[in-house]
Amino acid sequence: MKKYQGVIFDLDGLLFDTERLYYEATQAIADEMQIPYDESIYHRYIGISDEELWAHYHQMYDSTFGKEFVNAFINNAFHRSVELFESGQAQLKEGVPELLAYLNEKKIKKVIASSNQRRLIDILLEKNQLVHEFERVFSVEDVKRAKPDPELFEKAADFLAIEKNQLLILEDSKNGVLAAHRAKIDVVMIPDLIAPSVELKEKTIQVFPSLLNLLSFIQS
Repeated sequence: MKKYQGVIFDLDGLLFDTERLYYEATQAIADEMQIPYDESIYHRYIGISDEELWAHYHQMYDSTFGKEFVNAFINNAFHRSVELFESGQAQLKEGVPELLAYLNEKKIKKVIASSNQRRLIDILLEKNQLVHEFERVFSVEDVKRAKPDPELFEKAADFLAIEKNQLLILEDSKNGVLAAHRAKIDVVMIPDLIAPSVELKEKTIQVFPSLLNLLSFIQS
């Protein structure tokens, strides 16, 4: 594997096991409010910004339940997710501590580029004592367009001031891989809830089941 000088991390589903919590929170609220919802619906929108997700929910449900009812569904699901994060239920994904330790040892720069809101990113980093592990955090508030637009990764690359051919992006979702590909930066995919298609795999340099496998690959 070629030597990289900087690594750009996604957050949800890559560093933290949050996608399952988001789904569980949303499903619980949907059940309470008797809104038809299931995991297949959640899977459709993994990797997009909250604003885009909420717009899809309005398109799906407004005609049946009304805009205000759907707003309540969105707000309740969001607050349930925040409660789960603040209670420390979002666990680190396998291999995160080991990979970060290796990158620190090699003095490789690290940043986060996530389509999530900065408030939630900060909660997750603080609860897991990772605030000081990254040189910079880029969130959806830093860009006009979330993934699959490459803007987040372009901003991260500009901040690192490292040539793109010396940068590596780590992603778990389709939209993240597409954004990396459009930014013309190497990307490794660590799938979370959804396995990549053949076409998506072709846009990566490797696909691994966990960050531990990536670390072994880097060290070899």
